[in-house]
Amino acid sequence: MENTRLLWVQSDGALLLDERHTEYAEARDFLREIAILQKRPGFWHTYKLTQVSLWNAAAAGWTAARVSERLVALSRCPLPFAVEQLIRTQMDRYGQIRLENDNGRLVLSTATSDLMERIYRLESISACFDGGPEGLRAAVRPEARGWIKRELAGMGYPVKDEAGFHEGQPLPVSLRSQTEDGRPLELRDYQREAVDALLRDSAGSGVVVLPCGAGKTWVGMAALARLQCETLILTPNGVSVTQWIAELLRNTTLTESEVGEYTGQAKNVRPVTVATYQVLTYRSSKSEEYPHLELFVNRDWGLIIYDEVHLLPAPVFRMTADIQATRRLGLTATLVREDGREEDAFALIGPRRYELPWKTLESRGWIAEAECTEVRVPMEPAAAVNYAAASKSARNRIAGENPRKAEVVKELLARHSGVPTIVIGQYLDQLHELARELSLPLITGEMPLRGRQDLFERFKRGEFGVLLVSKVANFAVDLPDATVAIQVSGSFGSRQEEAQRLGRILRPKRSGAKAHFYSLVSDGTDEVAFSRNRGRFLLEQGYPYKIDYWEDGCRTGDADWEACL
Repeated sequence: MENTRLLWVQSDGALLLDERHTEYAEARDFLREIAILQKRPGFWHTYKLTQVSLWNAAAAGWTAARVSERLVALSRCPLPFAVEQLIRTQMDRYGQIRLENDNGRLVLSTATSDLMERIYRLESISACFDGGPEGLRAAVRPEARGWIKRELAGMGYPVKDEAGFHEGQPLPVSLRSQTEDGRPLELRDYQREAVDALLRDSAGSGVVVLPCGAGKTWVGMAALARLQCETLILTPNGVSVTQWIAELLRNTTLTESEVGEYTGQAKNVRPVTVATYQVLTYRSSKSEEYPHLELFVNRDWGLIIYDEVHLLPAPVFRMTADIQATRRLGLTATLVREDGREEDAFALIGPRRYELPWKTLESRGWIAEAECTEVRVPMEPAAAVNYAAASKSARNRIAGENPRKAEVVKELLARHSGVPTIVIGQYLDQLHELARELSLPLITGEMPLRGRQDLFERFKRGEFGVLLVSKVANFAVDLPDATVAIQVSGSFGSRQEEAQRLGRILRPKRSGAKAHFYSLVSDGTDEVAFSRNRGRFLLEQGYPYKIDYWEDGCRTGDADWEACL
């Protein structure tokens, strides 16, 4: 193995990486820059070169020549011509089309006259131009800045937007230098690097990718303080709105009169406003417009922050296309989008500006070390009969709600007795049954926001050690002392959900304890395949899953309990 190169490059753009090789970690870090992980069976990891992955690599400074040279150095066989062509075509396209500001006019320029002629003839963007081309340049209507980028990206032509941004309404604000109890406050090095990357040169818009628990909120606050402008912050849910507001008031010089909440419960638009995606996309009927999307334009925002940007709903994409003169910062733990809208995110939010692998931050002590275990649970006999007779669409729920999982939850809670633990599930009936059987507090989307916040705070204060939560806790919920997470069911094969659920327990522990993530999977069902897909992103980040089997007769304290799990 030592004398053999570790990569197979296939003509369809698939890259097979052998994890047993001594140079595996270095090669994996390179492939993260240029490709996406597709699957990881056994020792061979399959990556895929895509349009967007190569555009992001180009935006990060890679050239087609450097990428090809590196692949040649790693590959056991010569680089297929089709792959060389894919890399050269997609990476060279980034920068061939640019949007520029020419004395107040928005101008699209191309590297060649042939490319300008090809673009100008495209019927789908003909209305974006303000007159005919003049050589390699053509004027674009200001309101079409987002639309033309989105359409061209969808056709395989990324636009490098160098037209600049307006400053927005000024807002004096800075980060505090110390906490209320006098401890010093300062950005971590990677948080500072992320803000620098966002605002460097002609940038100013794009996505920062950092693990859950790494302090992405601090990146947003630092960008706000650097730009000194009125800012709109969009988040996945009401709990995260409350947390953003608390962090802003605790760690910046903003006052309560300068920070507003825009949710289903309150509509306060202030110099810094924190809103949910849900309220922006609310409408009373499908025939209506989205009334709250006016929030995008009702103030002179200088910055819009999209928290958990991989969740950005389609209507918000459409409104984002209309505000391309405003700086945009996307924050996420993973660029994975289950809806396949990577081109839209690249075109309308911006390229990936900064990313740091999860294991890198773990090695520096900024997030907790974590152990991931998939526990295969036999189906309860009656559930197995129902599963065998059910339609394919109904099987996942039957497997997810397998009653035998309750036994495993009890044993795991006993094993980790006294350790702050969250039990996360997809199905409310299952969670309500666990709450009754184990006498545990439960948080679901049915509960009023104030009630959810109260239970989260009581859990953080240590008033109880175990909390049941539905998928409302997938995103942006700060539970710093949670050390164990038990996933009893999930959303089919959602990679982003798996990453976010592990993220709930990655805050560094005062005791230095390791975090434990258990995913309970019904053995012999489609849930096994879904689980394999769910874990792909975390596997790529370096979190191997130990697969254990639950067997009858295993009890806490048995000498062979570890073997039973």
